[in-house]
Amino acid sequence: MGSSRLSRSGRSLSVFAFAAWLIASAWGADRGLGGPATTATPAAQICETAVLRNGFSIQYFRREMAGPATRLWLCTGSDASYVEIPSEQIEGFEPAPNEASPAPSAPAASPAAPAGPVLPVKSPIESLIAAAASRHLIDPDFVTSVVKAESGFIPTAVSPKGALGLMQLMPRTAASLGVENVLDPAANVEGGTKYLRQLLDQYDGDVLKALAAYNAGPQRVEQYGGVPPFPETRAYITRIIEDYNRKKHQQQAHPSAPPADQ
Repeated sequence: MGSSRLSRSGRSLSVFAFAAWLIASAWGADRGLGGPATTATPAAQICETAVLRNGFSIQYFRREMAGPATRLWLCTGSDASYVEIPSEQIEGFEPAPNEASPAPSAPAASPAAPAGPVLPVKSPIESLIAAAASRHLIDPDFVTSVVKAESGFIPTAVSPKGALGLMQLMPRTAASLGVENVLDPAANVEGGTKYLRQLLDQYDGDVLKALAAYNAGPQRVEQYGGVPPFPETRAYITRIIEDYNRKKHQQQAHPSAPPADQ
């Protein structure tokens, strides 16, 4: 799995590492773990889109009212994953775009990461992500893809297991990272990005293990000797890498265009 390993010697994550991994294996790595390929969303889930007032959107397959909040079950491949969003932050609901994702192709550009920031500043959240990513030497597009998968860019998101904020930090993890107010967007993004950096270093730049540990916990990665055979974790990793690759391929196809909508 050499293509999924990243070095900290560069300023940010290698573009090639993600694209080459997805092309070469498309979860073929599961064979080495004794597990079959897992799709990100079961066919039974018919996703819709919640359009938020902050300009972002969340794909979900079920929703219900929970007091002043709306509970959205995310299209993540697991029926147990949802976030609660203040209903006043939701602009409306609409059908999710039904577009087949093209198979990624090998990047034509050099695998060296760009020297300057990749993410243009569009919102306060993106500014926070860009700043934290720069401090911890991670491509801001990668951190953005993690935030999208974790919370859908909702600063007040709370998971059923008690994870909080944009990067869905558990209270104990947040405390270990020095995050005092988990629901403060700046502190949450700083803590989550710092944790990602720690995991990348811990696993010698292995992106798959780092993402698996972020989702399921380092103890599970150690238990299974790699990505654990949990459908939710595998779908989570797939969503992040596909989203990250999509941005990079768009940037290479249209160098002067901003990244796709987050």
